[in-house]
Amino acid sequence: MTTTNAAVAAKDGDRAFLGHPKGLGFLAFSEAWERFSYYGMQSLLVLYMTKTLLLSPHVEQIAGFEAFRSVLGAVYRLPGDASTQQVASTIFGLYTSLVYLTPIFGGLLADQLLGKTRTIIAGALLMAAGHFLMAFDASFLLALLCLILGTGCFKGNIAAQVGGLYSEGDLRRADAFQIFYLGINAGVIAAPLVAGTLGETVGWHYGFGAAGVGMLIALVIYLAGRRHLPPDPPLRAKASSARPRMRPHDWRTLAVLVALLPVLTASVLCNQQIFNAYLVWADTGVDLTFFGSKVPTTWLITLDSVVSVSFLFLMVVFWRVWAKRFREPDEIGKLTIGAFVSVLGVLCLAAGAALAAATGTKVSIWWCVAFHVLNSIAFANMLPVSLALYARAAPVALGGFVIGLYYLHLVAGNQTVGILGTLLEKMPAAQFWLMHAAIAAAAAVVFLVVGRFFATLLSHESLKGAAPPAHA
Repeated sequence: MTTTNAAVAAKDGDRAFLGHPKGLGFLAFSEAWERFSYYGMQSLLVLYMTKTLLLSPHVEQIAGFEAFRSVLGAVYRLPGDASTQQVASTIFGLYTSLVYLTPIFGGLLADQLLGKTRTIIAGALLMAAGHFLMAFDASFLLALLCLILGTGCFKGNIAAQVGGLYSEGDLRRADAFQIFYLGINAGVIAAPLVAGTLGETVGWHYGFGAAGVGMLIALVIYLAGRRHLPPDPPLRAKASSARPRMRPHDWRTLAVLVALLPVLTASVLCNQQIFNAYLVWADTGVDLTFFGSKVPTTWLITLDSVVSVSFLFLMVVFWRVWAKRFREPDEIGKLTIGAFVSVLGVLCLAAGAALAAATGTKVSIWWCVAFHVLNSIAFANMLPVSLALYARAAPVALGGFVIGLYYLHLVAGNQTVGILGTLLEKMPAAQFWLMHAAIAAAAAVVFLVVGRFFATLLSHESLKGAAPPAHA
């Protein structure tokens, strides 16, 4: 790659794509197709396992599955007679948690050995291979491994290249990430409509094939825009001679941030369960008639994505209007609000399940709509806000490390989602969702306590006053 690249062009005033460098367009569209492929596959995964793959004669054809099932049973204490749904939920939890863990290693691979560009290309090829390998029963475990490793190589590094498009002090950077995330959400919205519909109505492998094609399109777009992207920095670059040091206040702040990780884990369970037990429950227990037409189960993912995008925008507008007349809550305050709203959302599922059990009918889809609306309000006040909190409060000396720690709550959250999902068949649906509501409520209470006793430690003023100087 030459030095005539998007980073230089940005400094020279490149505004070819919506007022931003041309490279942003290639990255945003590439990420949109990557997310299309990822969520297209994920929206089908649990349904595919419970309705086809883990049933005879398919399950006997999965290479290495007997040994894998034994390890899974030992680690997660699954009984030998565990149901198909329990095994599928456990596999889902393991898969999705590793997807959030491997970007740490993908970043190290890019920084120390291959560079971001080659690592992203390798990740795209691995993901495409994983989607196409899902077409065969025998290669199911290999397919999941390719997807885990490929996502780890692709996910974090392409986001880092977005930041590399801009010189220091360029105020367009924050707006660029909003555009980038719009691309992500476009892919999430389209995935169930295309891949999910194909998988449910035509054949599972058609859905996975569509996801694979989407990944190849992402790779083609990325390669087409290479000359507009920032060059990789020299590998194994020496650290700067001036490094900030940790002060006592930084260690106390770090301790609070680490202590909050289990609370964040508990607070996201309702949202993360959407791709797992929620789909299995909705597939059999919910009347999926929407305005007179029965819709595929995976369309609930599109509904959630559309509502989530809407409320991400609406909550920004709401807090700006609120701040004109009242004091806007800090990050902990918004996390507390979000966690309590999350409780209300999952209580809608519990109420719908209880009513259906009492009347001997299926759950009305409108209970699900209410859940998605409330859950999206909660999401808008939790995930982006929690990332902003950790990015702001992280000690300067350990900024990157703290962001890596932050993502561990999603690793733990998806593991927990898989474990809790095994209980779906063991208890009434209303009780299952009440359990999730209770966990989210406990997280909300802890956020409330943290806001009451530790808000000063995490405040803007406190962190500014304790900012350590650089030392040789």
